[in-house]
Amino acid sequence: MIELTPRSASPSARFGGQPIAIAAVALVIVVLGVSSIALWRVYTGNAPETDRAVAARQLQARTAQASEQLVEKTKGLEATQQESIDQLQVVQDQLQTVRRLLAAQQADNKKLSEQVGTLTEAVEGLRQSFASAQASETAAAPAPRKRSGKATHRSSRSATRSRAKARG
Repeated sequence: MIELTPRSASPSARFGGQPIAIAAVALVIVVLGVSSIALWRVYTGNAPETDRAVAARQLQARTAQASEQLVEKTKGLEATQQESIDQLQVVQDQLQTVRRLLAAQQADNKKLSEQVGTLTEAVEGLRQSFASAQASETAAAPAPRKRSGKATHRSSRSATRSRAKARG
């Protein structure tokens, strides 16, 4: 007689009798996968760990370079700021000097103005006294006599000379 296997038996039941073979096949597949990945990395020269380390070093170098640039720029700004402070100090000193000179000039102007006022009053007093003296002279003096032409000419010349000496 021929024995027939029941159709209701599952396919996993067929392999269930040989678990060692199944494990060996799975192990061979895993080893082949790992080996192929290792060979691919060696052949292409790419190792993600190496790439990551190189990228980290480059990032650190860039960060250090940026920090150095910031330090240099900060030092440059400090120097520029100090120069600006020095220039401002010079300008403030010059401004103080100008203010002192202006105050001295204003004091001199005030003094001169007072002196001009005093001189103006003195000249006005002299004019008034001269006018009053001239008025009293004309009232007290007798009628003038007529002089000869030569005497008049000489007296006018001497009067002109006296005025010129007084002016000059």
